[in-house]
Amino acid sequence: MKKILLAFDGTHFSNGAFQFARQLNELEPALVTGAFLPQAQAANLWSYADGMSGPMFVPLVEERDTEVMQANKEKFETLCRKNGMEYRVHEDLYDFALPELKAETRFADVLIIGSEVFYENLGGKLNEYLQDILHRSECPVVVVPEKYNFPKTNILCYDGSESSVYAIKQFAYLFPELTKQPTLLVYIHEDGKNEFPQQVNIEELVSRHFSDLTLMKLDMSPEKYFSTWINNRESALVVSGAFGRSAISQLIRRSLVKDVIAEHKLPVFIAHR
Repeated sequence: MKKILLAFDGTHFSNGAFQFARQLNELEPALVTGAFLPQAQAANLWSYADGMSGPMFVPLVEERDTEVMQANKEKFETLCRKNGMEYRVHEDLYDFALPELKAETRFADVLIIGSEVFYENLGGKLNEYLQDILHRSECPVVVVPEKYNFPKTNILCYDGSESSVYAIKQFAYLFPELTKQPTLLVYIHEDGKNEFPQQVNIEELVSRHFSDLTLMKLDMSPEKYFSTWINNRESALVVSGAFGRSAISQLIRRSLVKDVIAEHKLPVFIAHR
């Protein structure tokens, strides 16, 4: 049984994130923990984190709407009971902020978060605080749009880096129930000449976990075209190692992870050490 952490901006309930957790629970029962971040703390999300500096610009926020937060907690509990899900709500997180969410991820198998509603008032398609969570989380993260089809296929983004292989392994270990789905192991190279890095090794590893595996090499500019290609794949889940150091990883981080999340079409699984 996995422990799933669901994080909500307290005044916005992500139905997309909840439904993803619900469908995972149907495949394999899990403990689902709801964490509700109060809106009033948005200006101080990183302010008291030891050794961390907050953003240069701090937006103004409204006062905490305790009634909305309480309604969202009750909605979460009602939905969990209705769907037969084991759940927890951490009532002591009234002054919850992102450093505390980081600590929570240390004790979770996976964090699920809504890409469209998590502090959406802070502006932008992929706001700074969501990006910080993706970077600082101590467990893998699934970022989920509000409207999507639950994945029937997996797209494993591979560039030969430690980060990409680590993400693929973490996905396989966490979600063996999804590894039976048709799976693409995708390598992209702009000049069309380079072959899969360590093709024999990666195929030996990945084929042990994914029973319906296809290797695909794309000859295109990752920065210009990859996010467009991947967003045209329906009912897919994207697996990516974020914050890698290689040149291709940097392109994937910028063009795939950021753009795919920002376009709110596909769930994205992100894992990094």
